[in-house]
Amino acid sequence: MPLALLALAIGAFGIGTTEFVIMGLLPDVAADFGVSVPTAGFLVTGYALGVMFGAPLMTALGTKISRKNMLMLLMGLFIVGNVVSAVAPVFGVMLVGRVVASLAHGAFFGIGAVVAAELVAPEKKAAAISMMFTGLTVANVVGVPLGTFIGQGAGWRATFFVVAALGVLGLAGIARLVPDLPKPEGVRLRHEVIAFKNVQVLLAMAMTVLGFGGVFAAVTYIAPMMTEVAGYADSSVTWLLALFGLGMVAGNLTGGRFADRRLMPMLFTALGGLALVLALFTACAHNKITAAVAVFLIGALGFATVPPLQKRVLDFAHGAPTLASAVNIGAFNLGNALAAWLGGLVIAAGFGYTAPNWVGAALAGAALVLAIVSSALERRAPDRRAPAPVTVPIPVERPVPAHH
Repeated sequence: MPLALLALAIGAFGIGTTEFVIMGLLPDVAADFGVSVPTAGFLVTGYALGVMFGAPLMTALGTKISRKNMLMLLMGLFIVGNVVSAVAPVFGVMLVGRVVASLAHGAFFGIGAVVAAELVAPEKKAAAISMMFTGLTVANVVGVPLGTFIGQGAGWRATFFVVAALGVLGLAGIARLVPDLPKPEGVRLRHEVIAFKNVQVLLAMAMTVLGFGGVFAAVTYIAPMMTEVAGYADSSVTWLLALFGLGMVAGNLTGGRFADRRLMPMLFTALGGLALVLALFTACAHNKITAAVAVFLIGALGFATVPPLQKRVLDFAHGAPTLASAVNIGAFNLGNALAAWLGGLVIAAGFGYTAPNWVGAALAGAALVLAIVSSALERRAPDRRAPAPVTVPIPVERPVPAHH
């Protein structure tokens, strides 16, 4: 694999760390600014909304410059946002810093996925995408626990300075290692928007929302489920989340490996397995060992869908994949927000801390149904798919006809 993928993975590691580390530092941030923990939770919500809206916005603004330069600008924005968070004198300023950093998130992963796919042969695209996303998954195993440890020992501001330094490292790596690929001639924003008329692109995004909704319906409430139901001590939640992160890493790499050869069977297996594990998790949650196994499998099966879904969006975007790829990243966060809300509703209704697992199973099952529909439509109308891969190995770039 090209070294440029390492630079993209480093950037992804920094972004993944800053997204999730705030959850472990919320009490410290709230106490420092004199606000309640629920109020401090806006730092999580604001970031998620920034990813959703920032992905298409930043990608659209970057259509006139090369993808390498846009990736560098996004890392610069990420660094600025984290420095602002680190030095924020009041809560409102920190919230602004979080939103600024989040604006880089969706576009970085969306554009980065396109670049990663262009760096390798067509039959290795999904594997290249999974290599970049490995930075995000490893962040949950290493970056988040380490960032939480630093924040609890040296103060939460130190964590954000360290994350900003990771951004500098990622920026330097992109500048040094990522080739300045020329943009395909003739591709304009209107060509990027046309990709959303393709039903397969929309189906893939819907699968992303529902599949990841399934994952985060359970994971959002993992702490009370593990402590109140499984009987783990509060201190065990950290390593249980690390176990979930290990599952993410394994699933992401496995999904990338098999999606290049058997994309739809990989999706069927991952989504069907995820729905089954979530349905069983309600019973498994009452035993420490089976609960821990379920947490690992949810991470693995959930993230096994990332490379195939991202590749499917690229394949069906017909030569103008950047905006669609970025919006699909926003779809992950929409799934997270949807699942957290639905899971909260069933808990508030008195169904208990394991009830979100049934919500997750239903969402993952719905994603599996969409995958079956998508496959059936593809068999009936194979001509709708681009006859050649939308991305090509460097240095070849082909003009896109106007009718695309």
